[in-house]
This record gives sequence, C-alpha cells and structure tokens, in this order.
Amino acid sequence: MFKTALCCLLLWLPASVSADTLKLAVAANFKTTLEMLVKQFDPQQQHDIVISSASTGVLYTQIHQGAPFDIFFAADRARPERLEAEGLGLANSRMTYAVGQLALWQPAGQPTSLHSLNSTRLAIANPKTAPYGLAAQQALMTTGHWQDMQRVQGSNIAQTFQFVHSGNVTQGLVAHAQLRQLDIPANQWVVIDARLYAPIEQQLIRLQRSADNQLAEQFIHFMRSADARHLIEHSGYGPADAAH
Repeated sequence: MFKTALCCLLLWLPASVSADTLKLAVAANFKTTLEMLVKQFDPQQQHDIVISSASTGVLYTQIHQGAPFDIFFAADRARPERLEAEGLGLANSRMTYAVGQLALWQPAGQPTSLHSLNSTRLAIANPKTAPYGLAAQQALMTTGHWQDMQRVQGSNIAQTFQFVHSGNVTQGLVAHAQLRQLDIPANQWVVIDARLYAPIEQQLIRLQRSADNQLAEQFIHFMRSADARHLIEHSGYGPADAAH
C-alpha cells in the first residue's frame, strides 16, 4: 500500500530499508498526480510506498537534515541540481518529469489575463521556498503589479490554493494542475502567459540512500513511460520536453 505523510511529522530515525519500501518526497503541486502515478505503478498495492509533501524548499532542507527519502520530486530544477552537486543525489539521475503552468483563479470572476486582478489582495506561494511562488512574483513584477498587491502568502502552493478555495482570499496565483484535478469551472481561471515568468521545469532526483533500492529504479523507469507521461499531461502539466 502507499501512504501519505506530513513532512512536519516525520521522525527521522534509522531504519532498515526493505526492497519493497519506497519513500517519495514531492512538491505540493504534484502530490495528487504522484498519488495517481503510484496507483498506476502498483495497482495491487504490493509495495510500501510513502509520499511526503511540502514546498520544494522545505523538502530540500529536510533532505539536508537527513530525511530518509529515496526520490525527490521538486517543482524546480535548481534544488535537484544542488543535491547532485552536493553529493546527496545520485549522479546522472536527474530528469525533468513535467513543466508547471501558473494560473490566476478567481472563483467569483471571469479572468482573461493577469490584468484581470480584481482587488489588491492576492494569494501566492512563498517565493523563497515554492517555485510557483517565485513564478508568481516574476509574473507580477513583469506586468507591474508586484508593488500594488497586498500578498497573502502560503507556505506552499497547496496552502495558497486553500486560501482561495475557502473564500479567505478572492483570487490567487495557483498551479494550473490543481484547477484541472479538481474540475474547477474553466470560466473561473486563466493560464498565465508563460513568457511572464521563467519556466517551471520540475525535476526529480534519486537520493543516495536509494542507490541499492531496486524499487526506486523501477519507479524511475515507470516515470519515463508513455503511460506516466500521458497521466502527467492530462493532469494539467506541460510535457517534459517543453522545457528545452
């Protein structure tokens, strides 16, 4: 079976690693899609696959602190590159698995572009730790809205989405995939012009503790398959080769 764990509750205690155990760390935007991928990879739930989710920056810090993850699904390429350079990631194991898309969500509006902002309050993810937050910052700065907005900042893109979903904030810059996965009506959101921010190239990397884990190797092989790519793109992400 697979389980979802909150990163803040992880107990990083030494433990023997079974060949049938896989621990995945995933950026908040990709958590739901990864859960679907795991079900497709292991439909009979023969393996113990644990998914832990937080912002990319928080997960990166936890890996440095010894969190026992096998594969890290980041929402950028910078952190996997650093982990590889620092020797915490396996050399030549990085791969781009998706390209993220930023969207403006206004449940009570009909946005057509970033210029459709309907108030000065806007939910975004933390630009320092969440790649989608950085993309939001870049888009707002490019269009001249950064200084004008009162930003309600989520610790990750999942919390940012919840701010808008709960009605606490009337609009937010969220991941397109979140809107697609929850079937949010298309007239409530618009995908932001990708030219307004640096590409959200989402990379994964195998971590050193997975060097002898055959299940990790099998899952990476699955991630390269046409079935996995189709599911990822259907979930609202751009194809991996769109980053090049």
